[in-house]
Amino acid sequence: MEIRTICTNRKARHEYRILETIEAGLVLTGSEVKSLRAGHASLQESYARIENGEIFLVGANIRTYEQAGRFNHEPTRRRKLLLSESEIRKLTRSVEAKGATLVPLRIYFRGSWAKVEIAVAVGKRAYDKRAAIAERDAAREMDRARKEARHR
Repeated sequence: MEIRTICTNRKARHEYRILETIEAGLVLTGSEVKSLRAGHASLQESYARIENGEIFLVGANIRTYEQAGRFNHEPTRRRKLLLSESEIRKLTRSVEAKGATLVPLRIYFRGSWAKVEIAVAVGKRAYDKRAAIAERDAAREMDRARKEARHR
């Protein structure tokens, strides 16, 4: 089945340590689906929240669809995520036990179905971020050195 990524939350992997990920369906209106297919979405500043045994995507921006006219949607409305009861219970336990949060990583289409990848994540400290940047720089330097050695 074809997977087509619409948008990713690139900051999430820098700001948070990802513990586990899960795929959830999205409850969308027709104009939201059209806008997503056109690639007009953003996950900046968005998160998932557990309320009354349901999970909602909050703060995700799906731009209005120009041709929808008066039947358009609100761009940053809360959207319900489709998960089984056991998955919701598992996520609830993870968030409560580890002091974690639910962060959306990407929105994509799996075939014709809109999906969102949610991560149970713990915020990184400043020194963790610096260590990750130093590690990435060191790996980049090693790759450059290997490439130069190969071309000699």
